[in-house]
Amino acid sequence: MSAKFRTKEEMSQIYNRHVNTVYRVCFMYMKNRHDTEDMVQNTFIRLMKDGTVFLSHEHEKAWLIRTATNLCKDHFRHWWSQTVGMDMAVNKAVEQPFNTDGNFQMIMALPPKYKTALYLYYYEGYSTVEIARMLGKKESTVRSHLHKARKLLKMEMEGEQNEA
Repeated sequence: MSAKFRTKEEMSQIYNRHVNTVYRVCFMYMKNRHDTEDMVQNTFIRLMKDGTVFLSHEHEKAWLIRTATNLCKDHFRHWWSQTVGMDMAVNKAVEQPFNTDGNFQMIMALPPKYKTALYLYYYEGYSTVEIARMLGKKESTVRSHLHKARKLLKMEMEGEQNEA
């Protein structure tokens, strides 16, 4: 496939359409504003270098979500992330530029494979078929992750009710 160079105007339109979604996806992984902003920037830099021709705005969004997810996962596979423990990191306040509720906080505490599926399903409105395509997983795996995530959230919510 030959590279399709995007104009500044095209890049600006794509950015404006999807930056909030990409930010939220990255924030799920990075959990702080600064790293999230880096991953969002890296996602759009990747878009500038990529020649993918999008068939629709949804195709665009799916590509960006998958790219952002992969970049965030790659970040944690990097040697620095593996050799520098959290106990050595400076404690920073987590800034959240978008409104969250208690349910969202519980979702954020889930393991990545569960929270990604749950977030895309409930907060972005994707079907399990679309999520499977985006993440390169089998549909049954996505449904399994959703089932397990719901189960974990239910246990968490029941635990909170018993404490009250």
